[in-house]
Amino acid sequence: MHLVPRKAYNGKEEGPSHRRLINDCMHDILGVQPENHVMRNGKVQFVGSSNNAEQILPNTVDSHDISACPSMNKLAKVNKFMLLMELHRRGMSADISILASAMSFCAVKKSIRGGVQLHALLVKVGYELSVLSGTSLISLYARCYQLENACQVFQNMPVKNTVSWTALISGYVQDNKVEPCLQVFQLMRQSVCRPNDITFATIFSVCTNHALLALGKSVHSLELRMGFDLCVHVSNALISMYAKCGSIDEAQSIFESIACKDLISWNSMIFGYSQHGLAEHCLSLLKEMEEEHIVPDAISFLGILSSCRHACLVEEGRRCFKAMIRLGIEPELDHYSCMVDLLGRAGLLDEAWDLIHTMSKSPNAVIWGSLLAACRMHGNIPIGIHAAEHRLKLEPGCAATHVQLANLYASIDCWSDVARVRMMMKERGLKTNTGCSWIEIGNKVYTFTAEDRSKSQQVNHVLAVLDCLRSHMEYKYDLLIDGLEFDEPEYFKVSLVISTNYAGTFDVNWSQNMRRVD
Repeated sequence: MHLVPRKAYNGKEEGPSHRRLINDCMHDILGVQPENHVMRNGKVQFVGSSNNAEQILPNTVDSHDISACPSMNKLAKVNKFMLLMELHRRGMSADISILASAMSFCAVKKSIRGGVQLHALLVKVGYELSVLSGTSLISLYARCYQLENACQVFQNMPVKNTVSWTALISGYVQDNKVEPCLQVFQLMRQSVCRPNDITFATIFSVCTNHALLALGKSVHSLELRMGFDLCVHVSNALISMYAKCGSIDEAQSIFESIACKDLISWNSMIFGYSQHGLAEHCLSLLKEMEEEHIVPDAISFLGILSSCRHACLVEEGRRCFKAMIRLGIEPELDHYSCMVDLLGRAGLLDEAWDLIHTMSKSPNAVIWGSLLAACRMHGNIPIGIHAAEHRLKLEPGCAATHVQLANLYASIDCWSDVARVRMMMKERGLKTNTGCSWIEIGNKVYTFTAEDRSKSQQVNHVLAVLDCLRSHMEYKYDLLIDGLEFDEPEYFKVSLVISTNYAGTFDVNWSQNMRRVD
C-alpha cells in the first residue's frame, strides 16, 4: 500500500494508506475532493464546495426517485457513472441499488478500472458483502476474466442467492472452465438455493460447447422435474445442445413442443439442421416462418446459406441471398463467406471472384480461404494464388495458407516462389496444426490427433469391425445382383440380425469430428 503514490489536495497529504487509497478512488470516480464526501446512515453523501462539513445536504435519492425524474431516468439508462456525477452535482447521496447498477454497467462494458474503483467505494460504504453488490462484483470480475477475484468475493459473501451462484457459474463458462463450473453447480444443488431458468440455460451451454450429451440429458431431467420446460430460452438452449451433440431428433422434438416459439427457437433449429447437413429441412423451416409471418433475421439466413453450401444447392442459395437483401438485411462477412464457398464448391470460381469484388465490405481471411480451397479442388491455379496472397496479407501467421500457396506454385513449376514461401515459413517459425477429433463412448470422451499412436489398438479394432461391415455389404450387393428381390422377407431378416449384432458391438455416439483451425 505504501507503494501507491500519494495525492496532494490543497497542499495536504492523506495519512493512512488504506484511507488514502479509498479517498483517491473516490476522487477518480466522482471528481470530488476527499473532504467533500462523507458516509451517513449507510449512504454516500456529497458536500458542496465549501470546506464546512456541516453543510451536508440532507437530500438522498434511490432508484425509485430516479425513475420519477425524467432527466435523471434518461441519464441512468445511458451511463451510470454520469448518474453518479449528476447526483454529486445536485448534492444528493447514492443508495446501494444505484451503486450496484453502476457496477453492472462496468461489467457490461468490461471496465475493470472503473469497477475496481467502485469496489473501493462499496468498501467505504460497507456494502461490499451484501447480496446485491456482491453479485454485481462477481459479474464484473467474471466478465473481465478475473475469476480468482470473483471467487473470493463469492466466498466472502455471508448470504448468497440463486443469482450469485449463477453469476459465478457463468464466469467459469465464459472462461471455458468446465470442471469448476460443474463443481459450483453441484455445490449449489447442495445449498438452500435452487437453480433457476438462467442457471439451466448456462449449464446447457456448457454441454453444447463440449459435447457432453450424457450430462445434458441428466440436467434436462432435473430441469423437467423443477418445471422449467415452459421457459422458451431454456428450450432454445436444449435445441442447440441436442443438435450439437448429434441428437437431432431430440432437438426437433423439443422444437415442436414449444408453444410460443420466438425467433431464437427457429434459428436454433435451422442451425441444428444445418450442422447435420439437412438443407431441405432448413429451407422447409424458412417456408414455415413465412407462413406464420415470422420475419427471418441475418442469423436465420446465415444458417440457411451454410446448409446450402454444404449440400451444394446453388440456386437455393442464390434465392436466399437475394431474399435477404430484399428484406433490407445487409449481408455480413459470414454471409459472403457462405456464398463464396457455395459457388466455389460448385466450380463457379469466376462468379465467386466477381462476388468478392462487388462486396460492400473488405473480404476477410475466411473468404479468401474459402476461395483458395475451391481453387485447389478445381485446379484453378491463377485465382488460387491471388486468394492465397490476399489471405496471407490478412493472416501472415497462417501456416496452412503458406503450405497451400507453395503447393500451388509447385504445380506450375515456379520453384523460386516455392522456395520463397518455404523460407518465409522457416523465418516465422510456422508449423501446421495437428488434426483433431473426438468421440463419446458410453460416458467418456476420447480425443484423437493425427500424430497420436497411443490409441492405435482401439482404432485397429474399430477398423476391423468396419472392414467386416463392408464385406457384409458387398456380400449383400452380390446377392442382389444374382437376383435376390428387395421384398423377400429372408433378406430383411438376415440383414437385420447381422446389422443389429454389429451395431450392438459398440455403444458409440459420434459427437464431433473436425479439424482444428486457429
